[in-house]
Amino acid sequence: MDRFVLWCRELRAMRSIARRWSFALALLVGTSVFTPSEAHADDWGCQAMLCLSNPGGPEQYGECVPPIEKLWRALRHGEPFPTCEFGAGGAQSTSATNTFASGGYCREDLLVWARPEQSELLCRATGAINVMIDSHLFARVWWDVSGQGPTITEFYGAGSTQAPYDPRQSAVRFLQRLDQQRDRFGGGN
Repeated sequence: MDRFVLWCRELRAMRSIARRWSFALALLVGTSVFTPSEAHADDWGCQAMLCLSNPGGPEQYGECVPPIEKLWRALRHGEPFPTCEFGAGGAQSTSATNTFASGGYCREDLLVWARPEQSELLCRATGAINVMIDSHLFARVWWDVSGQGPTITEFYGAGSTQAPYDPRQSAVRFLQRLDQQRDRFGGGN
């Protein structure tokens, strides 16, 4: 019974978080329409964070395109992820961090062999941005994805049925799947 009560509380908390972020995104979209000038430089990190936390992808709304395109350019040039100060009353333990993708940190479906000799695993994305809200993974955005569009958004917030996974384990699963396929089709040793 106690686990059910805790689960209900967590569900209510996640719904509250999703409503706050939806409201903040709507506020960003609404103020962007009425403000003809570009946002202040110190707002960029917060704009990027709001857009990255959108379940429909970071560039679903036109107002998100300029700050997100600026983010991609900055990250490609090795600049740090922009910061966002929520101020008093803001979300506790909320952040977004970029991790550059590699064979050791990737989605399983984005892993590829580097050469015909299959000597090195590579990731078809440049990086992944993990958006944390109240210390929980809310969304992960894979960016500069070759062959599948510019981004892939994994949404883990309220209402999501997708379970978070550890991208550091994808290579192991990828290799296990290949071994199983080889064994099934007679290619094993």
